Amino acid sequence: MSTLAKPSHIGRKISRIRELRDMKQEALAQALGTNQQAVSIMENSETIDDEKLAEVAKALGVTPEAIKNFSEENMINYFNNFHDNSNGAFGQIDNNNQHCTFNPLDKIVELYER
Repeated sequence: MSTLAKPSHIGRKISRIRELRDMKQEALAQALGTNQQAVSIMENSETIDDEKLAEVAKALGVTPEAIKNFSEENMINYFNNFHDNSNGAFGQIDNNNQHCTFNPLDKIVELYER
């Protein structure tokens, strides 16, 4: 019996990263030189061409690879297993050279408080 890998929905990943960055669709649209409706359509798309993904990543302040590899489950697991490395780098996640410059846990808490 084989299992099929669930296809990666890049639009949802962009949406979650945008929300974690506390950025509205309008702000992302302005950074991309487009309108809010175009951002909404993009966030509902399963795939996005690499050139557009690079533009979106730059606007969100992350790498295209960070968007492609984003996993809410991995992010939650990271915080569930969080331990103090005493290196003063709280909020910076180094996973395959991907750097998160915000504290995702704070953003999740903010989303639940809305």
